[in-house]
Amino acid sequence: MSATQHIFDDGNALAEGLADAVSSRLAAAIETHGAASIAVSGGSTPKVFFRALSQRELDWAKVTVTLVDERFVPPESDRSNHALVAANLLTNRATAANFVPLYHEAATADDASALASAATTGLAPFDVVVLGMGTDGHTASFFPGGTRLKEALDPATPRGVITMEADGAGETRLTFTFSSLHDAGFLVLHIEGNGKKEVLAQAELPGDEAEMPIRAILRRAASPLQVYWAP
Repeated sequence: MSATQHIFDDGNALAEGLADAVSSRLAAAIETHGAASIAVSGGSTPKVFFRALSQRELDWAKVTVTLVDERFVPPESDRSNHALVAANLLTNRATAANFVPLYHEAATADDASALASAATTGLAPFDVVVLGMGTDGHTASFFPGGTRLKEALDPATPRGVITMEADGAGETRLTFTFSSLHDAGFLVLHIEGNGKKEVLAQAELPGDEAEMPIRAILRRAASPLQVYWAP
């Protein structure tokens, strides 16, 4: 499946353009179904987009926000995606949104993933999913060499949250499965910089999904992938 490219002059223009597109999709979902759901990614790339989206006029009380993936760390940690989203997205108008975290205080990450799966039941298919991508070709917490990568990418694995460990992951991760993400109403890959563009070009070549897991999204997602990129 070929992805549709949306190219912007710089990161600020990309953030505003993506915020416009996402808010339009969320508004349409609210109009049609009375509610909307969005799963977003962590990292440094989406901060400006989050701030732009938080200022869009929406019936935010009808929007549920969750994470594509999370580290098994409490929200007080500076490594927490929950903290990142709280500081940058769940502000301004978006303070009224409903946030469903993936991290839950539990004895083990597996226990936390079970709690996260239960808490997010019924959210997928999401109205919007915004993915990121690492320079190793990972997306969500689908890391090359990940302990449960094959299971995570298998379309037969049920919707929900599972754990993942990998050399490139740092902490144990909690991640939605491929089956939870690939059929979003609006499926976005948000990347910036020429380095990420080159990684994406490499991922579009023939090769193993296990080596560059973003290939699973590029090749097998049920929804057309929208790539939002700026230098």
